[in-house]
Amino acid sequence: MASALLGSFISAMATLLGAAPVFFIQSLSEKWKDWLVAFSAGIMVSASTFGLMPQAVEESGILSLVFGVLLGLLVLDLIENNIPHIHVEQGSRTWSFDAKSLLVIIALIIHNIPEGLSTGFSYASRNEALGPMVAISIGVQNIPEGLVLAIFLIHSKVSKRIAFFVVFLTGFMEAVAAVGGYVAAHLVAGWIGVGLAFAAGAMLFISYKELIPESHGHGYERSSTYSFICGMLVMVSIGYLLG
Repeated sequence: MASALLGSFISAMATLLGAAPVFFIQSLSEKWKDWLVAFSAGIMVSASTFGLMPQAVEESGILSLVFGVLLGLLVLDLIENNIPHIHVEQGSRTWSFDAKSLLVIIALIIHNIPEGLSTGFSYASRNEALGPMVAISIGVQNIPEGLVLAIFLIHSKVSKRIAFFVVFLTGFMEAVAAVGGYVAAHLVAGWIGVGLAFAAGAMLFISYKELIPESHGHGYERSSTYSFICGMLVMVSIGYLLG
């Protein structure tokens, strides 16, 4: 339990690491944004494909895998269709900090819940290496997300301290969701496989619906592709080292 709490907290608080540069810079080049986002996508696709899905089959069988992945896709699709979400390419636009901006912040908090659940479910599995592997993948993805959110808030005329606090709040809610996923998986042990598959589906949706398209929209498709593959290789190597 202690390792799950620590891993989930560090993964969620990686958003703060991403937000830290706003104290020194107020913008990030499109090239660097695309590289970071593509690298994050590679990390998440690798963790889902080589970590979560095989373990889901081992825990509960192929039918649970199919059901869980489709459920993860459906839930994320509903969130995307019904709740506004800030995208990476919007990070350089000027916004006014009004009710619409608050709605975007609330949406980001809700959007991070499935990511937190992914970490919690992973720590609850029989594969001890899976939890740290997924925590790392979510954490890496949280870094550019934290940076973009912080820049968005600063462009909304919010002070850097408040922007940093809001980023912390989104990460904290993800950590809470991770604890909830861990506890729920232990209360209903037979659903751990479905939970892992749900996490895989959610992460794949985020990767293919958001991260990959966002990394290919500014003329750096070729270098972003290399960055994506490097992310996959890094995650595979981490999984190998973790056993």
